[in-house]
Amino acid sequence: MIAHAKGKFLRVSPTKVRQVIDLIRGRDVSSSLAILRHVNKASTKTIGKILESAISNAKQKGLNEDQLYVSKIVADQGPSWKRFRAAAFGRATGILKKTTHLTIELDLLTK
Repeated sequence: MIAHAKGKFLRVSPTKVRQVIDLIRGRDVSSSLAILRHVNKASTKTIGKILESAISNAKQKGLNEDQLYVSKIVADQGPSWKRFRAAAFGRATGILKKTTHLTIELDLLTK
């Protein structure tokens, strides 16, 4: 691991994030950013921000963007927000609003 970045308590379900991160896992950084720009999912914006943060962390160590690839990307479940919605006959039903902890690790390309 050369550089990493974490995003915690993201207000999107981990299953929805995993659909997008499966597309960029193992790819180089420039193609990963291009994929995130063209995928029509709401979570691509936050994933892109965290990926750019990891890239800037690697640049602080003196590395170039062309040398990096996404070695590990994980979307873990964070705490759920518990909310209630009105139901029939005066009852209330529970709603879980899920959050995500996203971790991105970058490593050097081996050519």
